[in-house]
Amino acid sequence: MRLAKPADAEKILKILAPYVKDTAISFEYEVPDTAEYAKKIETISQKYPFLVCEIEGDIVGFAYASAHNSRSAYMWNAELSVYIDKNHLRLGIGHTLYSALIEILKLQNIQNVYGGITLPNENSEWLHKSLGFELVAVYRKTGFKLGRWHDVVWYVKHIGNHVTPPGPVIPIVDLDESEVNEVLKRNRKMVRISGR
Repeated sequence: MRLAKPADAEKILKILAPYVKDTAISFEYEVPDTAEYAKKIETISQKYPFLVCEIEGDIVGFAYASAHNSRSAYMWNAELSVYIDKNHLRLGIGHTLYSALIEILKLQNIQNVYGGITLPNENSEWLHKSLGFELVAVYRKTGFKLGRWHDVVWYVKHIGNHVTPPGPVIPIVDLDESEVNEVLKRNRKMVRISGR
């Protein structure tokens, strides 16, 4: 597990493409092009963690945090996204990526993390529940894709101590690099590669 680089865009898109083309898990209609996605990685990585999981040199999963809402009072919240290569599901990769994201976001002084899941998606719901997320809302018939309307459920996990006033949110680029590397090192050991 490591921080993503813009050069990873092509490999990441190979994982994302089936979710965009064949499912409603992603609400995008078109797979972004490589240059566009490289820019997204670069932009997100200025403020939030964008992680990839590699096995034997191949990227098999990725996860990132982003702003949950652009208004100032929401700055202590982050929305999480995770996508795993279909051939590497149920190995603990999503759990590991999410765990590392949450640890890094705690270092950044983020207080709450959110996950939105298009229904049905048993794997993602299980992931959120296993990490202590709580169901907070169901948006009924909120997205139209692949010829039908889809519900989205939202989960939240409180990861901060919610002191008043809250401390500043620290962009990931301003964190101590050794602390981030320690989080990644600790979480690398959690992936059950033996399950392949």
